[in-house]
Amino acid sequence: MSTYTEEVGEKLNALLEKTYDAEKGFKKAAENIENKSLKRYFNMKAEERYSFGHDLKKEIRSFNQEVDKGGSLTGTVHRAWMDIKALFSLDNEESMLEEAITGEKAAVEEYEDILKEISLPSSTIELLEAQKKKIELGLHNIKSLEDIH
Repeated sequence: MSTYTEEVGEKLNALLEKTYDAEKGFKKAAENIENKSLKRYFNMKAEERYSFGHDLKKEIRSFNQEVDKGGSLTGTVHRAWMDIKALFSLDNEESMLEEAITGEKAAVEEYEDILKEISLPSSTIELLEAQKKKIELGLHNIKSLEDIH
């Protein structure tokens, strides 16, 4: 049972790192964008990821596992790329939106992989399914913002 709990904790901590990265990325995007609709959207997504992080931490602690702090190297690189695109892109709002869509698609895949890979307690399945659905809904909504210039 301890390896099961340890594996679940590791998977959830990896997802938590990516959640921190997404929160920081959305905040960074909101800071670098003028369009009020996109700014509002990015701020809302940052708050959503903040909430996701708290829920994931609570779930990890329910397994008596340690919660990893911080973000991943990949997330740091992605945010730096968004900064560069914001500086040099002629149409930075479109570039930021494309980066957000790419990140959201990757997040959905991450959730799907975790839900497939390991046997999870029902509370974890419910949490991950609910968060994945919110990301998918956001991805659907963000596509409606693609026409904004």
